[in-house]
Amino acid sequence: MMRILWTAIAGLALASCSAQPAANTSAGGDVSATPSAGQRAGTHPISGLEIIDVAVQSGQMRHVFRSELANTPETQAKGMMFRTEMGDDEGMLFPSDLPAPRSFWMKNTPLSLDIIFVGVDGRITNIGANAVPYSLDSVLSDGPTIAVLEIRGGLAAELGITAGDRVTWPGAPEAVQ
Repeated sequence: MMRILWTAIAGLALASCSAQPAANTSAGGDVSATPSAGQRAGTHPISGLEIIDVAVQSGQMRHVFRSELANTPETQAKGMMFRTEMGDDEGMLFPSDLPAPRSFWMKNTPLSLDIIFVGVDGRITNIGANAVPYSLDSVLSDGPTIAVLEIRGGLAAELGITAGDRVTWPGAPEAVQ
């Protein structure tokens, strides 16, 4: 019964990369992160999502990622689909209203990503490192999470980010701040 429940929860939580191509995709499919004229400050030039600072405290090092805030079912379903660039200081945050196991896949995502699962205490529970582009395999959290942070594939290892590191962001639950 628990396996059926876990499978149902994981299926409902599939996110990261879903259905529609980004509106700013050029004919060649390449997506640039260069802001366009008239782009509002504080929003991502491709997705239009609000940008917030997400910090990861790893030992004595503090890493800050300018992160797109995917805080609706639609933006969480789309995630980084069809995107071809992500800077080393960029990310995408998927906060949850309620702690729950999370499952992500890489459908329609040409970038390799590190999928960082943030537990109820604001600490990293596990990292799905170097998720394979376009893969339909699920990358699962090790238990309930309150958020997921996606960064460029391999960057977590390069920066020394590991399970147990603390993750904070504006609007995070009080227990995380």
